Amino acid sequence: MAKSDGGIRILQGLLVFGNVVIGMCGIALTAECIFFVSDPHGLYPLLEATENDDIYAAAWIGIFVGFALFALSILGIVAVIKSNRTLLLVYIILMLITYAFEMASCITAATHRDFLTPNLFLKQMLERYQKSETENNNDKWMSEGVTKTWDKLMLQNQCCGVRGPSDWQEYTSAFRTTHSDADFPWPHNCCVMDTQGSPINLDGCKLGVPGYYNSNGCYDAISGPMNTHAWGVAWFGFAILCWTFCVLLGTMFYWSRIE
Repeated sequence: MAKSDGGIRILQGLLVFGNVVIGMCGIALTAECIFFVSDPHGLYPLLEATENDDIYAAAWIGIFVGFALFALSILGIVAVIKSNRTLLLVYIILMLITYAFEMASCITAATHRDFLTPNLFLKQMLERYQKSETENNNDKWMSEGVTKTWDKLMLQNQCCGVRGPSDWQEYTSAFRTTHSDADFPWPHNCCVMDTQGSPINLDGCKLGVPGYYNSNGCYDAISGPMNTHAWGVAWFGFAILCWTFCVLLGTMFYWSRIE
């Protein structure tokens, strides 16, 4: 079988264990990325409207990589147990390709996390929230998605705007062109609501009376979940890469030692 049977047997066992871990990590990575792309917080329309949703692309790559790692871990275990040089070579080549894809996923998720700034979402909110005049169907669809998402976001998180209600006062917006400042200093969803979903005091909300409107911004409610998912995809993927690198080195050495 090999040039040094005892040592190779130990290496064989370690490689089997390493591939078992890779397989489990692949399943976990796939599950994590599926959870991310399912958009449990309903924030994807905001990111899509920025025309830079590469974080979701990284998660889709992660789904593919997770499946690939699981399948390749099985191939690796079989190849190691059988000590088949051809199977091992196929395993190494395919694993290197998968490794490259996972590197791309990790780098994309980590770098685009810094893209999620308050100004990014502020610009998109001002331009698209309740935009009445759209250029085409795609623009209309994006604007409707942004409007629905912001309405839901402000109600569920009891917040207003990106940094606060002042966003609607300090900047020109599509919302302001169709709503008077007296009746709508900010959207009514910024008001504190009763159990029926109506403002508890609409006049107090319009006047900015504390307790009748939500004075905090929504940025934390947006960036928090997105950053969490982005870091999860990036750093869990990086941990998998480190482990896989060690297993690959061991597999290459094992391939060179068997006959």
